[in-house]
This record gives sequence, C-alpha cells and structure tokens, in this order.
Amino acid sequence: MARIVMKFGGTSMAGSERIRRVAGIVKRQQEAGHEVAVVVSAMAGETDRLVNFCREANALYDPAEYDVVVASGEQVTSGLLALTLQAMGCKARSWLGWQVPIHTDDAHASARIEDIDADALLASMAAGEIAVIPGFQGVSPQGRVTTLGRGGSDTSAVAVAAAVKADRCDIYTDVDGVYTTDPRIVAKARKLPLVTYEEMLELASVGSKVLQTRSVSLAMKEKVRVQVLSSFIDESAPAADTIPGTLIVSDEELEGSDMERQLITGIAADKNEAKITLTGIADRPGAVASIFGPLADSNINVDMIIQNISHDSGKTDVTFTVPKADLPRAQAMIEELKSTIDFEGLIADSNVAKISVVGVGMRSHAGVAATMFKTLADRGINIIAISTSEIKVSVLIDTDETELAVRVLHTVYGLDAAA
Repeated sequence: MARIVMKFGGTSMAGSERIRRVAGIVKRQQEAGHEVAVVVSAMAGETDRLVNFCREANALYDPAEYDVVVASGEQVTSGLLALTLQAMGCKARSWLGWQVPIHTDDAHASARIEDIDADALLASMAAGEIAVIPGFQGVSPQGRVTTLGRGGSDTSAVAVAAAVKADRCDIYTDVDGVYTTDPRIVAKARKLPLVTYEEMLELASVGSKVLQTRSVSLAMKEKVRVQVLSSFIDESAPAADTIPGTLIVSDEELEGSDMERQLITGIAADKNEAKITLTGIADRPGAVASIFGPLADSNINVDMIIQNISHDSGKTDVTFTVPKADLPRAQAMIEELKSTIDFEGLIADSNVAKISVVGVGMRSHAGVAATMFKTLADRGINIIAISTSEIKVSVLIDTDETELAVRVLHTVYGLDAAA
C-alpha cells in the first residue's frame, strides 16, 4: 500500500463528465489499497473569468479581496469531485485551504506556503476517506484566504505530498509525460521514463509547460517523487493510471536505475522572450547596475545579457532579454531613467525565441555547446545571445526559425525516436 497525492488541472476538471472520469481514476487508486489525497484546479477558464470580475468591480482591487474571489474556483471543483466520489460509493471529504490548514505568508495573490498542519488530513486518509483539496489556496497569519499565483495548484500538490510524506505525487495533465521536445514540433519526440529534478527545473524555466517551476523547485527541496500522467485517454483505451508517465526523481535515484544516462535530455523552445538593446552607454563603473537595479526592483526578470566591447569613444552597447509581457513596462521604465543610465538609443525586438538544450549528462561531456552552435550555423540560423548553466545551454534566435532549430538539434543529439 502506498500514500499517493493526485493532482488534476483545469482541463481535467472542465465539466461534470470530466470530473466523473477523474473520480474513476481516483477510485481505482483507492481500490488498489492506497491512501489517497487529491488536489484540484478550477475548471478551465474559470480563474480568468473570476479575475475579470475583479477588474470590472475595481480596477485598483484589494489583493486580499481578489483572493477571496479567485479562490472560489477551486472550492467549487473540490466540492463537486467529493460529491461525485460519494455517488460512486467512496468516502470522500473536501478540505479547503484554511481547514487543512495550509499556512502561507500574507502576500496576497502571490503567497508562498510556509507549512501545512497535516494531522487531521492524515487521520482522515487513514480512516479510508479520500481527501479532496482545492489547489492554489491557503490561509494567511491573519486568517485570510490567500492564493499562490497562477499555476499554484502544482505547488499545492507537491506541498501536500511533502506534508503527508506521500510515496508519490501524481500530476495528471493534458499530456502523458515529459517528452524530449514538443511532439507538435518534432513527430519523433520520445517520452522520457525518468527525468531528474534539475533537468525538469531547467526545462520548466525555459519553455516546457508540463509543470510549474515553483512546484519542481519545491519537489527537489522536499525530495518528493513526482509522476506526470495524462487524464485524457480514450474510453476504449487502458486506464490512464496504468500507462507509464514520466517520473521526476533525484539524480541519485536516476544513477541507481538501469537506464543509461543520456548526454542530452531535451530541447525546449520559448517564444515568450523579448530583446532590448541599449546603445551608446557610458563605459564606466555602475552603468550596468543603473539598468538592471530598477528592473529588479519592479520584478522584471532579466535573462540573457550581452555587453559589447567598449568603443574608442568610451561607449558600449548592452543587450538583454525580458519576458515579452513585461516589454512595454521595461521600455517605459528605461526611458524614464535615460538621464541616469546615460544611453543614446533603445531598440526593442519581440520577434525572438529562446532555444535551450538541457541534460545532466553535459556535466561530464565537453563539446555540447560547440555542437549546438555548429548545427545552427550549418542551417544558417544566427545566434543573437547565449546563456549557460551547468546543465543547460540557451541561445536566442529569430522566432521564425524556432521549429527548424528544434528539429535539427533534436536530431543531432540523437533524441529522435526509432522509426
């Protein structure tokens, strides 16, 4: 017998028929003898609808009241799933964030989980009850409802799994696992049976939409084994939970498996980047800090940075990337600080994409970056910027060349599935 936390996203909970399918998956796990807790998202599109209501009521809304409104989406689905399970003959009970309780800080709309008092939850599960918990929500030190920010239900599920010391956290999505790249771009992409926390964290941060970055980081910190599965399997097919997904584990567990360590695990593409170039910046100490300090203070994340060699005139150019959604705000802020930064021109470009090669195997292998650069050059793809980490190499290219870059890199690193 195992203790399992199962998480279902908004598309899995979108309507009564899908909720019944989810209930069937949950019931099978309990009938197999497992202790089960379920974390659910709001129905697909519901959170956006509730956010719009807040904006219509008050454009300068109070974040605490915003949380009260948007947290209701998960409250509805948790109650509906509990009712559906009861109709199937299961003992089930919903637990709202404040009832568990899931303690967070008081940063409304972007709260962070501080601890979970799991005693009552564990007693309920031990008694054969399926605990159904709304994701994305908790309770502040002041006793107010809080939400964790968009995509926070994955984080809720991992946090609950850590609190109840679950054997595994199963996250059901609209994909059946983690692939070497997006199968919509590369038909020969392969599903990976095992991925390390570090690799998943890098993949999540550079464009893979399978899991939310915060949830992977928490899983790595708390050593929670996470499995990605699909809840969308045809009625005539085997049960979704019987089809292997992707297990996200520690580096040590992967080393101990029978799998041969691959040099590269996956290729990710992210079209949500924008490039800013500032020309004619005075080449003096503190010049770069005057650019990135204010951006950091405004919570605008800067990724790739290139500073050109100083001109004879004592001027230099700096290029960097920001999330595409933050481009207008970043431009406006930099223009306001023009006299402080002392630059001559600002050139913005949102027609760029970030391509990343990820794999823990590159720690012990030289030449990964060189292979990437040569492969792109052979196809006439120009590299605008480069950034690296211990297990990742990312390049910025023109967005029109995204699919070609992903395909050729997927092939050159030997990731294509056998025909």
